[in-house]
Amino acid sequence: MSAEPLEIHLEGWDLDRRLREDVEAGLTARPKWLPPRWFYDARGSELFEEITRLPEYYPTRAERSILTERAGEIAELTGAKTLIELGSGSSEKTRLLLDAFTRRGGLGTFVPLDVSVSALRQSTEQIAADYPGLRVRGIVGDFTHHLDRLPAGGGRLVVFLGGTIGNLLPAERVRFLAATRAALEPGDWLLLGTDLVKDPAVIVPAYDDAAGVTAEFNRNVLRMINRELGADFEPEAFAHVALWDPEREWIEMRLRAERPMRVRVLDLDVEFGAGEDLRTEVSAKFRPEGIAEELAAAGFAGHAFWTDADGLFGVTLARADERLRPPTAD
Repeated sequence: MSAEPLEIHLEGWDLDRRLREDVEAGLTARPKWLPPRWFYDARGSELFEEITRLPEYYPTRAERSILTERAGEIAELTGAKTLIELGSGSSEKTRLLLDAFTRRGGLGTFVPLDVSVSALRQSTEQIAADYPGLRVRGIVGDFTHHLDRLPAGGGRLVVFLGGTIGNLLPAERVRFLAATRAALEPGDWLLLGTDLVKDPAVIVPAYDDAAGVTAEFNRNVLRMINRELGADFEPEAFAHVALWDPEREWIEMRLRAERPMRVRVLDLDVEFGAGEDLRTEVSAKFRPEGIAEELAAAGFAGHAFWTDADGLFGVTLARADERLRPPTAD
């Protein structure tokens, strides 16, 4: 069975407008920032795949080990008829779930949602070929804006893996979880991957590897802005920095100007002082009790929590609870 035509809710002009808005807002702020969504152009996606194979980068391996061990249990517990993946990318780890659901039987539809038309088209066609009989319905959209476009019907399992929720600031997480709950019916499920608080000596190298791949990934966002907006950043004039914030329990990736410079972008002249930082990512780490509290506040009841053998990463299975009043997503 071939994949269905992509359902597109995010056009190229939407992305261009949002990029311009983010760049103007972030580069005129104090301190300066850019959101991590702009890392993932074609080159950035290639670099991130390389990062996931680095010895320092534990999250992908740890989460995969959990899913390898627990996928069958997840299939049995949820009995889902529709599997929805947010920020799907290549859906590599999700195949562990698809395999488990295929063995169990009963899963009829797979719905990956991603912002990239090309990546989504490639992955949906491959999954449709590898899982004959499974309806594959790709949605081009942003998980922070288009959750109301998810297919209706009961028996749904929404999957949000990779610790990506940690890239959202606390207020953004509240809105995202509320919107997820609002999109689901009581009894639907959420499977959430979260990186856990641990020794910073383990965390920091995962974002500042010895081979410099993460540094190249970080600077690539400047190359993307140069290409898409005609800016004149000098990426090599920025140092990659990864800092652990013990109070907020998150890591920040930054680009630090190594000398004073002026950058022309859009209609702006953006001044950087020597040593000035541009924050490009926040990656929050979680404690199990904090995950449970945030999910409960959004109207989810925790059902199971699993970690890898070393306790580095967590996967939570929660259910939309009819006894909990779902908050508004506003």
